[in-house]
Amino acid sequence: MDDALVIAGKRIRSRLFVGTGKYRTVEEMQSALEASGAEIVTVAIRRLNLDKPNEKTLLDYINWDKYTLLPNTAGCRTAQEALFTARLARELTGSTWVKLEVIPDPKYLLPDPIATLEAAQALVKEGFTVLPYIHADPVLARRLQEVGCATVMPLGSPIGSGQGILTAEEIKIILEHATVPVVVDAGLGAPSDAALAMEMGADAVLVNTAIAKAGDPAMMAEAFRLGVEAGRKAYLSGRIPRKAYAEASSPVEGVARPTRTS
Repeated sequence: MDDALVIAGKRIRSRLFVGTGKYRTVEEMQSALEASGAEIVTVAIRRLNLDKPNEKTLLDYINWDKYTLLPNTAGCRTAQEALFTARLARELTGSTWVKLEVIPDPKYLLPDPIATLEAAQALVKEGFTVLPYIHADPVLARRLQEVGCATVMPLGSPIGSGQGILTAEEIKIILEHATVPVVVDAGLGAPSDAALAMEMGADAVLVNTAIAKAGDPAMMAEAFRLGVEAGRKAYLSGRIPRKAYAEASSPVEGVARPTRTS
């Protein structure tokens, strides 16, 4: 069965997207990317050292013949900063894809819904393929779909927290009404979190901190790959419904029973 994910006409086999921040070494990042099986890789454009053009940046250590670059606007606090960064990313990489992040609060790192919608509208009009990172807000998700975003990316819990999916009920509503792929992004701490997101019907997950900060990033990346694959297969196969009471797995009718003797 062809189960490719399609975003803005692009066919993607791996439903695990990965980030490139927080790794201890470039070598650990490279081995984790390989083990993850990911095709979509995010890079924070504002965190590249572009003031020294003769020095290598993170972009130079990734094989872009193998991976699809998804520049993101991490570090932007306003819609205007996000627009500037997206345009810079387009000039720098030639990519019109952008993961849109507008986060004004450095403590809780929750996205600004109003500024995100404002920036998304402007970027879509400029021809960008916009993948917005949002709180798990079904109303905002619908509005972003209506303005032409290619996906919506609701958080499972705060960025880097590893708390797993605390917004499951809201994500279910987003999934119910989604007209574009839904990518659960942020807060996933273990492969079981990724599996749960996929079992719920999410189209993909994006993971960074849980892999980059693991004791063995490559092994954790492989574990997340397997978790995503297992969750997707579970969703497609159709899990049994939850029931209030037990139900015997073996038939109870016609079972031989001992006879009573006096």
